[in-house]
Amino acid sequence: MSTRIAFLKGHGTENDFVIVPDPENAIDLPPAAVAALCDRRAGIGGDGLLHVVRSAAHPEAEAMAAEAEWFMDYRNGDGSVAEMCGNGVRVFARYLQRAGHVTEGDLAVATRGGVKTVHIAKDGDVTVGMGRAVLPEGDVTVSVGERSWPARNVNMGNPHAVAFVDDLSHAGDLLSPPPFSPPAAYPDGVNVEFVADRGPGHVALRVHERGSGETRSCGTGACAVAVAAARRDGADPTATGAPATYTVDVPGGTLVITERPDGEIEMTGPAVIVAEGEIDADWLGTATSA
Repeated sequence: MSTRIAFLKGHGTENDFVIVPDPENAIDLPPAAVAALCDRRAGIGGDGLLHVVRSAAHPEAEAMAAEAEWFMDYRNGDGSVAEMCGNGVRVFARYLQRAGHVTEGDLAVATRGGVKTVHIAKDGDVTVGMGRAVLPEGDVTVSVGERSWPARNVNMGNPHAVAFVDDLSHAGDLLSPPPFSPPAAYPDGVNVEFVADRGPGHVALRVHERGSGETRSCGTGACAVAVAAARRDGADPTATGAPATYTVDVPGGTLVITERPDGEIEMTGPAVIVAEGEIDADWLGTATSA
């Protein structure tokens, strides 16, 4: 490892990430290192980390290399591995564009949730093909204090529990994961979205992301919310034959989610690179061993 490691900082609707370019997968990033980098007081700070690796160089992605040159090795802020991050894919694509690896137009990005199609528009917005939602059977309940709500179980490559509430303040401080039942519904934990209506085809959410706490935005969560809202509203595109589009306000901005009649879901929103620099490898080694 060199004595200094390049990094960038970016965000998508204020869901922010440390970006570590590492095309040949040569940098060791154990969970403690990721957590140190994402620490907002002692590190760079971020909801998660985007490890940018060529698919052919990563054992988890080499089977996808023929479809997608680049693999988003995504980590949560606590260092744990995650299957997917919708805002992260947009920021990942913006980094590839900035670095000259891709241009405006279409590209494919490998993730642990499969290969995602991405379109970088001239106006700066990035659209991600998020795949199809899976709606597991069974009732789920989430709770905050004395309140509890039925929740829709939606899997977007990662698990979500979507609860519709009268007021987003009912979600509480979201400092700790909201309890859910039954425990078997989410054996590896869950992202919990609390959703309030803002008008026809328009909702707002707050989210507790598994491994990160409350974040300013969650792309897969916004998709899960749109899917749950469409079923609640009788607008399931697979049943009506018409696409369903929802504007989803998140604390950090706005995302537009469209589910097509074939079940494919598209998410459109901004992606911004705000800084770049170097990580001191000696500091990182010390922080990791502390």
